[in-house]
Amino acid sequence: MSKVHPEIDTKIRDWVEKQKMFFVATAPLSGDGLVNCSPKGMDSFRILGPRAVAYLDLTGSGVETIAHLKENQRIVIMMCAFEGPPQIIRFHGKGRVLQKDTAEYEEQIHHFEEFVGARAIIVVDVDRISDSCGYSVPNYDYKGDRDVLLKWSRTKGEDGVSEYQAENNRQSLDGLKGLD
Repeated sequence: MSKVHPEIDTKIRDWVEKQKMFFVATAPLSGDGLVNCSPKGMDSFRILGPRAVAYLDLTGSGVETIAHLKENQRIVIMMCAFEGPPQIIRFHGKGRVLQKDTAEYEEQIHHFEEFVGARAIIVVDVDRISDSCGYSVPNYDYKGDRDVLLKWSRTKGEDGVSEYQAENNRQSLDGLKGLD
């Protein structure tokens, strides 16, 4: 049976810290806009407080999450157990984009290992924390993080990544403003 939690307690924190993957979903206000759901990994997720979470956002081919948050702040982060007992946790809330090279980003980056290719920190003020069974989620064995994005970013270097972002991360698929 699903349950709504008043805050991120020790039990939830311990479970979250064991997860290797999470999913981020956002949507524009437009009824015909594209809903986005992105898988995330690496050691990029942090619990900041009893009702606050954040993740280090790395350069990607799109900028949907950032654009949607700039428009309307709505976000849900979902984690599900692929190993051990079945479990799903969702964090619904309002997200803020702390873009790289801003004072806000610099104030929060100490929570993370900084990667070449990082473009923002997404901070979520959590309104709703819920769990559900996850009984139909398959079991998978974790073999390790992929290093393709890190290799790509290192090869491009900071300047090359910035050029890529300027070309590919300025607006969403729906034409919403992405990176500055």
